[in-house]
Amino acid sequence: MKSSRVQRLAGMGGVVESENARARTWAARFEVPMLLLALWIPLQWYMELKGLLQPSLGRLADWLVWSLFVLETTVLSTLVADRATYLRHNWMNLLIIAGGLPLIWNITPLAGMLRSLRLLLLLSLFLRFSSTVRAMLRHNSIGAALGAAAVVILLSGLVMAAIEPTVHSPWDGIWWAWVTVTTVGYGDIVPQTPAGKLFGALLILLGVALFALMTASFSSFFIGRDVSKVEQGIERDVSKLEREDVDIRSMMERLARVLARLDERMALLERKEQEVSQVEHSIAREFDQERRKEIALHTLIEKMGESLSRIETRLEGVERRMCDKYK
Repeated sequence: MKSSRVQRLAGMGGVVESENARARTWAARFEVPMLLLALWIPLQWYMELKGLLQPSLGRLADWLVWSLFVLETTVLSTLVADRATYLRHNWMNLLIIAGGLPLIWNITPLAGMLRSLRLLLLLSLFLRFSSTVRAMLRHNSIGAALGAAAVVILLSGLVMAAIEPTVHSPWDGIWWAWVTVTTVGYGDIVPQTPAGKLFGALLILLGVALFALMTASFSSFFIGRDVSKVEQGIERDVSKLEREDVDIRSMMERLARVLARLDERMALLERKEQEVSQVEHSIAREFDQERRKEIALHTLIEKMGESLSRIETRLEGVERRMCDKYK
């Protein structure tokens, strides 16, 4: 649960963002019960003042409210890592626990004043949920923001009907809260008591802030519609570019496959060329060998011819000698 500087100074800082995840989770879990508590307190107060709630049920409700504050403070102070910082930023809880004990309300002569702590308690709850309202407005949750404004007006009307004698009914209180929050102020209902004037001043400040934020939220909503149209156009262009990119990538993949096949064919041709070159070298070697054999054969034939010539010459000499001898 995020906390502003004002909330920390007011003693309702909650669990800071730097705390551990478990403490922040439990702080978020306590938001719904505390919101229901903020809705119940003014209703109980009004019913008690008008005599619509039995005293026994009122005391039981007081004990339940007080027990919820005790439970929240005990659990979160146990889970947080920096307990001193948590208690310092949430001193309002300690004040409510110490001064709002229902048992004290029944035995002390200051019971009426102590019961007025409910107004302080309600104010502290409003401060606690102011960050939630700002978050809703900041994220253009207009429906939720209007719902929060309606709850504020309803609760403020009930509180004013309970604490201000000039407000005769809850409907008059809701009407006064509506014209006060909107800063119109018709003047038909005017607080006369100090408590009513103090609560009215706080509601005026809350109304100024609430409607300023709602005006900004509406402006952001209508501007966001134009921005969303531009974003949709950009998304369409991006989608088109993505499709073109996919087409280009598929073409690149096809080209890569074609180049891969060409590389394979080139490698095959190179291997065949190497095989042809090897065959040519082999043929050349065989040709050289045959040429050398032919040369050797010619040489041998020439030598044999020379030998035959010498033999013929000797035979002729022998024949001449034989002829001369027998003459």
